[in-house]
Amino acid sequence: MLQSYFYVYSIMILEKGDFMNSVFLRLNNNEVNFVKDEKVNSLVNELKLKGILPIEDLKYIIENISISESRNLFKLADMVKNQYYGNKVYLRALIEVSNYCKQGCFYCGINRDNKSIKRYRLTEDEVFEAVKKAYDLGYRTFVLQGGDDPFLNDDIISSILVKIKTAFPQTRITLSLGEKTQASYDKLKLAGADRYLLRHETASFKHYMYLHPQDMLYDNRIKCLHYLRSSKYQVGTGMMIGSPYQTVDTLVSDLMFLYKFQPEMIGIGPFIHHHDTKFKDHSDGGLYETLIMISLARIIVPKALIPATTALGSIVEGGRELALKAGANVLMPNLGPEEQRELYKIYDNKITTSDSDIVFKNKLEKKLINEGHAVDYSVGDHIDLEGVKL
Repeated sequence: MLQSYFYVYSIMILEKGDFMNSVFLRLNNNEVNFVKDEKVNSLVNELKLKGILPIEDLKYIIENISISESRNLFKLADMVKNQYYGNKVYLRALIEVSNYCKQGCFYCGINRDNKSIKRYRLTEDEVFEAVKKAYDLGYRTFVLQGGDDPFLNDDIISSILVKIKTAFPQTRITLSLGEKTQASYDKLKLAGADRYLLRHETASFKHYMYLHPQDMLYDNRIKCLHYLRSSKYQVGTGMMIGSPYQTVDTLVSDLMFLYKFQPEMIGIGPFIHHHDTKFKDHSDGGLYETLIMISLARIIVPKALIPATTALGSIVEGGRELALKAGANVLMPNLGPEEQRELYKIYDNKITTSDSDIVFKNKLEKKLINEGHAVDYSVGDHIDLEGVKL
């Protein structure tokens, strides 16, 4: 069933030519996409047994995997996910609190240098009302995401956190608000934050500098991830697939970083250009490349909570559903105020829905159940923390 599901999509994607220009060499060669490389299959099977492989073997997989071998990889990643989480898909309510940002990431549409977008920032009451609405719909994890907005200082965020946790104590709050000091992370944790998402984007120092201005330091990003671990958060990191100047070596360094850091959450999505950024003319990341990296991450960090990202659904219809069959097990529908959802445009052609939140919820549940998933609105902690008082 799983392999036939991917076979249908393989034909559709091949016809569209939806692949990155380099790195995944055999995947970009349509003539060999259904010709097996037994060494790839052997290495993938070995990876599942051992949990990690030497760098050269990981490079061989990425450079030589085709659609034919990717089906085996997806199947194994799905088996690993099921071993720990069964067929559950955890639903989180995403609330995008601000599109102001002090950072200048070259790939992001809300970076500080973009003067063309309309900025917004939710008030404390607006954030709370969005959380309350999500709670009433059944959600028990709320993801407060935004740009690195200096106005939203520790006191303001702490006030929001206390208000949410006072009203809804048996819930989880995930923050994704950028780089901060150890003291700031400690304060926000004490105020009620449980998880923090901070994607490293690339584990290569050189590649990081290609993607960011000089005042953004790779060492600080990695240091922040260790601060979060020290502050006892459930920590999430991750990377873009197909970002400009990415190589097979940078992708392998990402996998090795994930293996060593063992984050509780991993966010992996395709690079998608934004028309008002330095990378506006660069090609977007591909679906299959992203799915392959999700599957490899699932096997290397088997207990991680891995979302099927909005970006995947934005490059190909059904992309998120494919990710849920390749190792992902989290979805984060946007439940922020409807008038602001269109303004949080970190990349072009971001998908949205015209349905009301309740109609969307019902459609999503039906779709997931029909595809063999169990819908789970619980707090959905990392399996090692289930039942642990946080």
